[in-house]
Amino acid sequence: MEKPYTFNLLHLLFLYLLLPFLSNSIPPPAQTDHSEIISRFQRYLQINTSQPSPDYQKSTHFILSQADSLSLQSQVIEFVQGKPIVLLQWPGSDPSLPSILLNSHTDVVPSEYSKWVHPPFGAHIDEQGNIFARGSQDMKCVGMQYLEAIRRLRSSGFCPKRSLYLSFVPDEEIDSRDGAEMLASSDVFKNMNVDIVLDEGLASPNENYRVFYGERAPWWLVIKSNGAPGHGAKLYENSAMENLFKSIESIRRFRASQFDLVKAGLKAEGEVISVNMAFLKAGTPSPTGFVMNLQPSEAEAGFDIRIPPIGDLESLEKQIAEEWAPASRNMTFEFKAKGILHDDLGRPLVTATDSSNPWWTLLEEAIKKANGKIGKPEIFPASTDAQNFRKLGLPAIGFSPMANTPILLHDHNEFLNQAEYLRGIEVYESIIKAYTSYIPPGGHGDSRDEL
Repeated sequence: MEKPYTFNLLHLLFLYLLLPFLSNSIPPPAQTDHSEIISRFQRYLQINTSQPSPDYQKSTHFILSQADSLSLQSQVIEFVQGKPIVLLQWPGSDPSLPSILLNSHTDVVPSEYSKWVHPPFGAHIDEQGNIFARGSQDMKCVGMQYLEAIRRLRSSGFCPKRSLYLSFVPDEEIDSRDGAEMLASSDVFKNMNVDIVLDEGLASPNENYRVFYGERAPWWLVIKSNGAPGHGAKLYENSAMENLFKSIESIRRFRASQFDLVKAGLKAEGEVISVNMAFLKAGTPSPTGFVMNLQPSEAEAGFDIRIPPIGDLESLEKQIAEEWAPASRNMTFEFKAKGILHDDLGRPLVTATDSSNPWWTLLEEAIKKANGKIGKPEIFPASTDAQNFRKLGLPAIGFSPMANTPILLHDHNEFLNQAEYLRGIEVYESIIKAYTSYIPPGGHGDSRDEL
């Protein structure tokens, strides 16, 4: 009996001595899981999908590989050659119920590499856990959070009642015409029987998530001025440059009046009309630059105007024609783009944010259940793909779960902290579970009439 006892004692002693090495070499499950989640996010960010030459082939391959790992149904649609829309589906148990769509865009804006502290497609993580990359906020984070939330739900054994669709669309950053706009107007989308769309929002510098129920439409205005050319030393009335400067000053005063409302806290940024000059073009070119002793006969300037759905369009158009570009000063104007603000019945393109909209109520509850907080619903200050779905009469909500984060979309050194990214996955897990489980009062009928 003594030999076995000695063997067991030595064996236990050996395991005791080995235990610290084993515990150091094998990270805890949660740590391993988080590192894999962040690694997948980094791989997506490292794909250069910046305009004007996005690598859609590589991003499509990556998204399809993620879909395969989650056993999601997938298809790639090209309404325009070279502009793939990746559509994923998690079928629900009740096909009679309308579906949910989670939309995200795969393209990002260009970057000035020399202005970044880390390469914009390196997905570098600094000591504070900030992930630096173009698209970390706008909006590859949200697309990956959709997928990671589904991964968590599948692992828990959850089965959705409603079908859940994920769309990864191209070209949002250059007007959506070949992406979400094509999808929204297609028979493919009609057959999806979508009842609610979630799309991108903005980061929030405080603890409250920002949620958007509408957005400002872009009006891209070009004003042209004409006048007689003259010597650079001559003073005379109504030169092309003088007339254009009068218009610029009038526009500047209008811009200041709108900005003052925001600075005073009387209105949110999305509730005012913003005007920013995009370009100024004049002068006679020379081999060394411009001819300096010649006043040009033509001058023009371009302006990016953003108008909320509740804006007074008639008054603005009158102001443009009478003050900003009056024909009496030899001026003309044209719109390079004129976004839609109302539906065919003249109603503002906004989504209800009260008890009349069950999807809004479900969103609020799901965020709170995930220990999140939301601020006052807002009008998105720019434009997103959501506008294409609101035009169809569908409710569409913009939401990117990024609290305590500086707003850096389209900026140098765009980043998202990895802890905030992981928290956002939990929030979307709660939202997806609530949305895909929703049964409207009265049974399995189409709930769209109730919105």
